[in-house]
Amino acid sequence: MTSAQDRTTDERPSSGTIAVVLAAGAGRRFEGPTHKLEARVDGDTLAGHAIRAALEAAIGPVVVVTGAITPSLGTDLADMVTFAHNPRWNQGQATSLQVAIEAARSADASSVVIGLADQPLVSPSAWQAVAAERSRPIAVATYDGVFGHPVRLDRTVWSGLPATGDSGARSLMHLRPELVCEVPCIGSPADIDTLEELGQWQNKSSMSSRSTDRSKKPGR
Repeated sequence: MTSAQDRTTDERPSSGTIAVVLAAGAGRRFEGPTHKLEARVDGDTLAGHAIRAALEAAIGPVVVVTGAITPSLGTDLADMVTFAHNPRWNQGQATSLQVAIEAARSADASSVVIGLADQPLVSPSAWQAVAAERSRPIAVATYDGVFGHPVRLDRTVWSGLPATGDSGARSLMHLRPELVCEVPCIGSPADIDTLEELGQWQNKSSMSSRSTDRSKKPGR
């Protein structure tokens, strides 16, 4: 029997759009007992939160690009995504982007929407808004005017994406701004790189939970 991690992107049905969560980096700045993508908060891992948002957006099949590790996911998530390993993950994010593009080609997709596994506060609505924007070949989520993720890349621009380095699609967006449409989104593009940043998120989550619990008490 083939496991979720053994399936290849070729086995997924063709789709106009696929969603890709990049989860290949080493997370070297995170000094915790686990890889940062496996740090837990609110009952799930960082990667789990990000992947769940992509799935809930329901814009197309979800591919998770792995590298340094394959993030541990509950069976409810693992059975709903395809894993694509990037053997060159340590050569920069652009190599993971190329794996994402190859997955899109294998699925005969016309566009790919890219998100990051260490950004757990990106909302499903951000994925949906970026996927729906078709006025230009590149659609990028913005948060208070600042570029973030997800980013939609139409098939027509795939050949112009870098093959190495850490710039990903940013270099193409800087070189060809006329190709880019900004999509204002709700949520946050904050990424979790350190234990301190994880603690800040945990504190905010805890405060939010306590506030919700108080609002449910009788008389409120």
